[in-house]
Amino acid sequence: HAIFSPSPSCMSLFPRCPPPSLHTCQGLAPCLPEEGQVNTFGPRLFLATPHPASSSSAAMDRIFSTLLLHLLLLLQSYRVCGTPPQPRGTLCRTKPTDLVFIIDSSRSVRPHEFEKVKVFLSRVIEGLDVGPNSTRVGVINYASAVKNEFSLKTYQTKAGLLQAVRKIEPLSTGTMTGLAIQFAISRAFSDSEGARVRSPNVNKVAIIVTDGRPQDGVQDVSARARAAGIEIFAIGVGRVDMHTLRQIASEPLDDHVDYVESYSVIEKLTQKFQEAFCVVSDLCATGDHDCEQICISTPGAYKCACKEGFTLNNDGKTCSACSGGSGSALDLVFLIDGSKSVRPENFELVKKFINQIVDSLEVSDKQAQVGLVQYSSSVRQEFPLGQFKNKKDIKAAVKKMAYMEKGTMTGQALKYLVDSSFSIANGARPGVPKVGIVFTDGRSQDYITDAAKKAKDLGFKMFAVGVGNAVEDELREIASEPVAEHYFYTADFRTISKIGKKLQMKICIEEDPCECKSIVKFQTKVEELINSLQQ
Repeated sequence: HAIFSPSPSCMSLFPRCPPPSLHTCQGLAPCLPEEGQVNTFGPRLFLATPHPASSSSAAMDRIFSTLLLHLLLLLQSYRVCGTPPQPRGTLCRTKPTDLVFIIDSSRSVRPHEFEKVKVFLSRVIEGLDVGPNSTRVGVINYASAVKNEFSLKTYQTKAGLLQAVRKIEPLSTGTMTGLAIQFAISRAFSDSEGARVRSPNVNKVAIIVTDGRPQDGVQDVSARARAAGIEIFAIGVGRVDMHTLRQIASEPLDDHVDYVESYSVIEKLTQKFQEAFCVVSDLCATGDHDCEQICISTPGAYKCACKEGFTLNNDGKTCSACSGGSGSALDLVFLIDGSKSVRPENFELVKKFINQIVDSLEVSDKQAQVGLVQYSSSVRQEFPLGQFKNKKDIKAAVKKMAYMEKGTMTGQALKYLVDSSFSIANGARPGVPKVGIVFTDGRSQDYITDAAKKAKDLGFKMFAVGVGNAVEDELREIASEPVAEHYFYTADFRTISKIGKKLQMKICIEEDPCECKSIVKFQTKVEELINSLQQ
C-alpha cells in the first residue's frame, strides 16, 4: 500500500494489519433511487471525511425508544387491503466509470464513525456493475499522509471490493485534503494504476468525504483535477468547512456538494450516487419487468404493486384478490419485566415508550385491544384486553403502573399469558390474531420451556426482547418462528441500532394476507419520531 506524503522521500510500502471485521447489513438492493433524473455527467470525484462524534450515551430513553418503536412497526395491524410495493428490479446498468473514493480518516473521526463511512462505500459499490470493462473502483485513505488502499486495477469483482473495504483502517492523524486530491491526479487516475485514460467514454469520478477544515490548500489542486476531466463530489459531515467543499466540487455545486449532520445518516446519500451511476431510468416503460398488475419505475429498478382489492403475494410480483377478513383487529399483550435489576428510572422509560406504541395503534372494540401484565417474583395483571376502549385511558393506566422491584419469574409470567391474558374471560376475542411482547433484562429464575411452547402451539405470535443480562437461549425459546424475526437482544444499550436492523417492518397473519395494512405512512411517522427522540 503506497504512502503519499508531502516529502517524496516519505513514499514507501508497508503491510497493513487486519482490522476488526465490519458488520454491515446484508441483502442491499442496488440502484433503487426513488426519483430524479439519471446523472450523465462526466468524470466524478467523491471525497469523504469524518466528523467528531458527539458524546455517546447509553441513556435508556434512546434505547427503549428505538427498540419499542421498531417493535411498533412489527405490531401495526392490517385493515387496508394491499401490500407496500416490494423492490424487484436489480437491472441497474452503469456506464463504464473509473471511480475513486477519497476518505478522510483523521483523528477527528471516531472509529465507529469511520465504520459508517465504510458502510456507505459498500452500499454505493453494491449498486454498480463492477468489472474490468464496466466500473472499476479504487479507495484512497488520507490523514496527514495518503494511503492507497487499493487501486482501480486491484479488484475486478464486487465481492473482492466489498471484502477490501471491510478491512480498511483509519489513519487517525491530520487532515491533508489537498495532498489526497493531488495523489488522485498523479497516481490513482493514472494508466499504471488501472485508469482508462485513453478511453474518452469512461467517466472519471472521485468522491471525497470529510468532516473538518483541511490543513493544506485545496482550491488550486481541485481545479487541476477538474481540468484533467475528473468529476468531483464533495461530502461534508458535521462541522465541516462548507467553503472548502465548494472549492473542491465540480459545477453545478448544487449537484456536487452534499452535507449531512453526522456519520450516522451518511447512508442516506447512497441513493443519490446509485442513481448517478445508473443509465437505465424506466424499466417499466421498456417492459423489462415481471409485475402482474402495477409496475412502479425508479431509476434503474422497479417495484411491483397491486390494484385496490388485491394484495401482493410473497413472490413480490403477482397479486391475489382479497377475501375480506377481520380488518385491523389485534389483541396485543405486553409482558413486562419489573424485577429489581431494571431500576425505577428505567422502568419509567419503559412505560413511556409503551405509550408511544399505543399512540400509533388503532384502538377500538373492532380494531386493536391492548393488555398489560407486569411480573417479578409474582405476576400482576395491570389491565386486561378490552378494559380500556381508547388510547387516552390505556396511556393513563400505563403511567399509573407501580414498579414491583423483586425477582424474575418469566416462566410463571408466560404461563399467566397463556392461561389468562388471552382468555375470553379477560377480553380476548375469538378468531382475532394474538400477539405477545415479552421484555426482560435478566435470566429467568424459573422454568420457561413448557409455557413458551404452549403459547406458540396455540398460535400466539410471540416476540422476545432482551437487554443486558437477558439470556439469548431463553429469548429464542420464547420467540415464534422464524426465530430470527421474533427475538431481539443486545448486550450493550449502545449497540441497540443493530437490533433495529434486524427488526422486520410488520407482522402479518399468514392465514389471510389480505388483512395486512400498508405501513408506508406509518413507517415514515415512526422514523420521524425516532429521529426526534434521539435529537
